[in-house]
Amino acid sequence: MVAALSGSKLRARRMALGLRQGDVAQAAGLSASYLNLIEHNRRRVPPDVLSRLAAALSDTPEAFADGGGGAALDDLRAVALAWPAAEFARTDEFAQRFPGWAEAVLAMHHRSMAQEAAIAAVNDRMSHDPHLSASLHEVLSAVASVRSTSVILAETDDLEPEWQARFMRNLDQDSARLAKGAEALVRYLDSGGQIDAQGSASPQEEVEAWASGLDWQIASADIPSALSASARDMARALQGDIRADHASLPNAAFRAAIAAHGPDPLAIASALSAPPFAAFRRLAFAPDLGLGLVACDGSGTLVLRRPIPGFSLPRFGAACPLWPLFTALARPMQAIEAVVEVGAAIPNAPRFSLRAFGMASHPAGFGGPELRRAMMLIIPASAQAAPVQGVGATCRTCLRTHCPARREPSILAGAPERNSAPNSGL
Repeated sequence: MVAALSGSKLRARRMALGLRQGDVAQAAGLSASYLNLIEHNRRRVPPDVLSRLAAALSDTPEAFADGGGGAALDDLRAVALAWPAAEFARTDEFAQRFPGWAEAVLAMHHRSMAQEAAIAAVNDRMSHDPHLSASLHEVLSAVASVRSTSVILAETDDLEPEWQARFMRNLDQDSARLAKGAEALVRYLDSGGQIDAQGSASPQEEVEAWASGLDWQIASADIPSALSASARDMARALQGDIRADHASLPNAAFRAAIAAHGPDPLAIASALSAPPFAAFRRLAFAPDLGLGLVACDGSGTLVLRRPIPGFSLPRFGAACPLWPLFTALARPMQAIEAVVEVGAAIPNAPRFSLRAFGMASHPAGFGGPELRRAMMLIIPASAQAAPVQGVGATCRTCLRTHCPARREPSILAGAPERNSAPNSGL
C-alpha cells in the first residue's frame, strides 16, 4: 500500500493539467466518488490503482509516492498531539501540501526539544555539581559587587576624593575577581565539564570513566590528553598510588595471600607488611574478583568510586550515612564490617559484605591538622547472608521510607505521606 499523502499529489497533478475528476476516474477505471476519497486522503491507494491513475495523468507512479511520511510524519503527528489547537486529522495533508513549512515546524520542534534537554541537564548540573555551583556563585557575586560600586560612582556627584579612590580600588579588585572567576568557569566547562544533554563530567568523573574503560588496569596506561588538566593531575596521582600498591603487594604474593585469607584487606596487608589502603585498592582493581571500592576524605566526600552491579554509588552529594565507610572514618584504625541489603526491603534484594577501615595522618606534624581518610570494600554476599542493615546510595534515591537516618524524602518513593519524617539532625 502507498501512503495516503499520494492523494494530494494526484489531485494537484490533475488540477495542474486542467482535467476533471470524472474524466480521470473514467480513464483509470474508477468511480468518481472513489477518486474523490483518494484525492482527499481518505483512502489509501493500492499500487495497481496508483499505476492506472498515474497513466491517466501522464506521469509515473513514483511521482505520487509519499514524500512526507515515515519518521518525519510520525514526528509531525506527535507535534500535533502536543498542541490541542493543531488539526491532528489533517497532519498528512499539511505535510504533503506544505512540505517546506512541515520541515520548518519539525526543525523548530527538534531544536526546542534539544534546548529543553540541555536546560534540564544544566539545572541538574547546578543542583548536584558543587564545583559548578560554587563557580557560578563566585561570578555572580563579583558581578553584583561591580554593579553596586559602579552605581555609586556614577550617581554620586560630590563624592570625596578619598572615598572615590576607595571605590575605584574596590572596582579594580572586584573586576579582577570577576575576570578570574569567569576564566576559571570557562576553562572548567571547556576542559571536561561540558554541559550537554547527557549531563557533564567533573575531573573525578573523567578519571573514573577513563580507568573504568581500562577495567582499572591503569598502572602502565598512557593518560589521554583529552582529559582536562585537573583530571590529568588526578589520574597521575591515582596511577602513582596503584604503582606503589603493586610494588608493596607483588602479584604472586598477593594471590597467595588471597588464597590464604580471602578478600580480607587487613589480613592481606598484615601478611605482606603492606599499607592497608594498598590492599583495599589491589583487591578492588583485580579484574577477576568483581569487587567494588569507595573512599572518602575527612569531610565525607567520596573521592574514589569503583562501582559494581547492584551497589549504586552517588554521582554528587552525600552518600548513605549508614555505610560502614563513615563509621570507619569516625573510628580510625578500627575494622568495621557489616552485611547489608541494598535498596527496598523486597525478596532477593542484593546483599553485600562491606569492609571499611579508616586512618588518620598528620603530614604537618603536631602543629598541623589531622587528616582522615577511609575506604570501604564492597563484596557480593550470598542471598542467605543475614543482613545487619538496609542501606541505599543516597537519601534522594533510596526507597527505604522508614529509615531513621533519612535526611530528606526520596524522589522515588511515591507520595510524600509514604516517606518517614526526615531526621533534622538536631
